[in-house]
Amino acid sequence: MKDLNYQLKNLCTRNPDGSHNTQADRQLLLQAMANQLFKLGYRRMEAKSLKPKHIDALVAHYLEEGLSSGTIKNRLSILRWWAEKIGKQNVVAKDNAYYGIAERVFVTNISKARDLDSELLEKITDPHIKISLELQKAFGLRREEAIKFSPDYADKGSYIHLKSSWCKGGKARDIPIRTDEQRELIKRAHLIAGKGSLIPSHLMYVQQLRLYEKLTDAVGLSKLHGLRHRYAQERYQELTGWPAPACGGPSHKELEENERLNDRVARFAISQELGHEREQISAVYLGR
Repeated sequence: MKDLNYQLKNLCTRNPDGSHNTQADRQLLLQAMANQLFKLGYRRMEAKSLKPKHIDALVAHYLEEGLSSGTIKNRLSILRWWAEKIGKQNVVAKDNAYYGIAERVFVTNISKARDLDSELLEKITDPHIKISLELQKAFGLRREEAIKFSPDYADKGSYIHLKSSWCKGGKARDIPIRTDEQRELIKRAHLIAGKGSLIPSHLMYVQQLRLYEKLTDAVGLSKLHGLRHRYAQERYQELTGWPAPACGGPSHKELEENERLNDRVARFAISQELGHEREQISAVYLGR
């Protein structure tokens, strides 16, 4: 048994917090974390040597694996337990949002759409981050997808293909390229990324995410998930011919029978483009 595994096992034995099931689950997860840290290159680590770089490396690995937000939050709680027991509570950020872990959103008929302020965008000095932001707006990408985007891999001519490891839940998907503006953006992404991705080769995803957060905060760009809402609402009007309920358009009850069919087809297409399996989730973006 490696030193870290042995020390974490002893840490659990000395601190039997919670039910027997809770203790058993905690020990299993800590052993898995020790093994993963070893694979990530931390070969001589001890339990007391836990640092922020270890947390960042694990979270980056979990995101690469496409684990759900709930699963990652659970593992962060285990890491906080570990940090507390060695007297290093501040090693793990108190807010999960620091690691880019999404919170749940709820359905309303109030639009949460946001535009990308062109003046603020021009203040973004890093070309990789700037293109990532433009991709979020143009294709409704999640932040992680836009940061990991590799145009050489994704560009299929009439559509972009998102790799499963970029996407929430590991669900690959295709999004059509419909406009000249989108095609021009992909061309610029090619020039910046070359054969790689929009993460410079010397950085990990978590490091690029931190830079993204730092630069967008510095220029005043916020609530950027709203770019997905705007994409969804613009696609809805394009596909149906009328505004979404969240934009003041007719509610489902107000639609005629043939309009309801168009509504359902549009919602399904938009849900697929946004990376959701269920048409019902479109109500979060479009209203109902």
